[in-house]
This record gives sequence, structure tokens and C-alpha cells, in this order.
Amino acid sequence: MKKDLKEICKIFDFKDLGDERGNLVVIEGEIDIPFRIKRVFYLYGSDADVVRGQHANRKSEFILINVSGRSKVRITDGEEEFIVLLDKPHMGVYIPPMIWKDMYDFSEDSVLLVLSSEHYDAREYIRNYAEYMSEVKGHGLVK
Repeated sequence: MKKDLKEICKIFDFKDLGDERGNLVVIEGEIDIPFRIKRVFYLYGSDADVVRGQHANRKSEFILINVSGRSKVRITDGEEEFIVLLDKPHMGVYIPPMIWKDMYDFSEDSVLLVLSSEHYDAREYIRNYAEYMSEVKGHGLVK
């Protein structure tokens, strides 16, 4: 039986270890998230009407965290779809391999931090949605 997409793309609420001096959120690979971190990047300066992402990855796993401001992430596996509002710096969403993602509706102060399980490899990106659907159907991931 296929798992629900919201079960697969888990929302993380990381512990805030701050005190009277300020906030502190610590995220450790293979402890707080389900993979070893090999790459970190962040998006900022995107207008509210810009759509980023628009791809799936064959191998990479991701955690997306808006460490400042807010943004939305549309997540789909070709059958199910849901939208996550990332608006807390201690909240993240897990995106496993072969899940399509679109990031959009960025606030002016948005900084979207991305933790990745893999180093960048352009060959593992699927940037065309029709190609993505063909590939997931070919692997029996959708009907």
C-alpha cells in the first residue's frame, strides 16, 4: 500500500535551544534529519511572483527551511499534491527523491535554506514535468 504524500514529505519542527540571549536552532545530519548533509544552499531576493525549483531529483533528499520570512512549497508525486507554508525558522519540510517541488510566494525578507543529501549533479535533475511524469509512471510510482 502506497504511503500518503504528507507522511513521506514529513514536516519537521526543530528544537529551539535559545535562551534569554536569543534563539538557537541546531540541525544535525543523520540525527535531526534522515540523511547526511553534503550540500547547503539558500535562496533570497526572490520576488513574490517568482517560482523556483520546478524540478524533481533522482537521488537527492532535501530539507527546506525558511530561516527568515516566509515562502510556500508545492509538493507533488504526480498523484497527490499539497502546499506547505514555511514561516517559522525552526520548521522544515523533507523532500525525498523523485518528488516534484515548486517554491513560490516569497516574502521580501525570505531566506530559504536548503540542506541536501547529495553534491550537485545536473544529471539527476528532472526539470520537465512531462518527463517527470513519464519517469514516475515507468517506475510504477504512479498509475
